[in-house]
Amino acid sequence: MYTDRQRKDGYCKYSAREQVLGELRRLLEKYSNEEVSITVTGHSLGSAIATLSAYDIAETGLNVRKDGRKVHVSVFSFSGPRVGNIKFKWRLERSLGIKVLRVHNKHDLVPKSPGVLMNEKSPMWLLKMAGDIDIPWCYTHVGVDLELDHKVSPFLIREVDPASAHNLEAQLHLLDGYHGKNREYAATTYRDVALVNKGCDFVKDEFSVPPKWRQELNRNMVKTENGKWILAQRPQVAETPNEDIGSYLAQIGITVPN
Repeated sequence: MYTDRQRKDGYCKYSAREQVLGELRRLLEKYSNEEVSITVTGHSLGSAIATLSAYDIAETGLNVRKDGRKVHVSVFSFSGPRVGNIKFKWRLERSLGIKVLRVHNKHDLVPKSPGVLMNEKSPMWLLKMAGDIDIPWCYTHVGVDLELDHKVSPFLIREVDPASAHNLEAQLHLLDGYHGKNREYAATTYRDVALVNKGCDFVKDEFSVPPKWRQELNRNMVKTENGKWILAQRPQVAETPNEDIGSYLAQIGITVPN
């Protein structure tokens, strides 16, 4: 998903990797005289892609200014799986200096894979040996761990299905009430708990929030000036990404075949 191109559909002349790196190069040139930082975020598979992207940005030196100054790169990861082994972790954190905050629900199964048998909880000597001989099923999480627990929220059902435990809206709800490990839930911004049930049935019945209330087919409904609700016109999407991406990629040594 990160490196493949699907040229036949007209939308993927460049891979996701090339589009991200090319666009970032353009933005860094545009704001070359300003103090900037790079933040990448994603949920679930998007979290894995975000981690890879941040690693790639720093590994290619894309975040290094012409005068040698480094632009800070960080990642906010939500419910992400493990991405690499111990060598990947050391390279990302120690050599490249990427900061990662990894947010997840402790009852979510996705962050527990891959690497079920050998992971960051294994003895360091075992992880180092696995890294030296490139054992393929050894994975470790990166960054700082922020573990949440939906069971501390007075609004959420304690026993839920795996999909609900993985729900991003639920994690944002938990973050709103998080004040430290082993401390009670206390809402900070009073984010509407109804958002949790957009696509699942996770809120307790006593709060009268209907399950899965968001209807995907109607998500583009908008209110007009005369008070009527209509389906918004979808904007026209360009058939291909910015054609200048190739030139920006060439600046960082990436050549895309015609």
